Amino acid sequence: MESFDKLYYRAVERKGSERSLKILLGEPIPNSVISSTRDDRILSAFSKKVFQSGFVWRVVENKWPNFEQLFFDFSIEKILMMPEEMLERKAADPLIIRNYNKVKTIKANAQMIFTEQQNGHSFAQFIADWPSSDIIGLWAYLKKHGQRLGGNTGPYALRALGKDTFILSRDVESYFRAHDIVTGGIQSKTSLKSIQHCFNQWQQQCDLSLAQLSRLIAFG
Repeated sequence: MESFDKLYYRAVERKGSERSLKILLGEPIPNSVISSTRDDRILSAFSKKVFQSGFVWRVVENKWPNFEQLFFDFSIEKILMMPEEMLERKAADPLIIRNYNKVKTIKANAQMIFTEQQNGHSFAQFIADWPSSDIIGLWAYLKKHGQRLGGNTGPYALRALGKDTFILSRDVESYFRAHDIVTGGIQSKTSLKSIQHCFNQWQQQCDLSLAQLSRLIAFG
């Protein structure tokens, strides 16, 4: 794997200056902000990314206020109390994107959040406390216990919430393949462990977050 310095200065060269690159990398969000997020906002973020997956993001964004209204502002308790017939009726409402299979994930992911709440903390706290050195473990948790949160959907939702995570975008995937760090499926356990290892090594060489390092690779 390349050193952090090599990654960094290649990105500086392509973006024109260290100042320009710093602006593009952005600033990480403190865990205290994430832990104070209400769990209904967690469910909303998960649900939005599920609907945006394979669809025009702008359309989902425009319709999202209707989703909020129709699904009780994503109140975990109210969602879980909905009978299946009500869920079917809401899935057919023209105010939202009518996809029953995706609508069903709202209740399923509310159940995942509720189940974790029974351990004495909010789901937001659970996410905030998860170590960045094993962010792929959190991805795996969302994939196993949630619905349609595998692939890049879970990571994009975490990024939207401010949780520090890298994203396996096309540019990032191309980088790891070009350096023979990944040779098989990008989402295989072996590939993800190799990628996490690289990010962990880079973090030991700098003070950047996973999100910033992810952007750094793409910019370079």
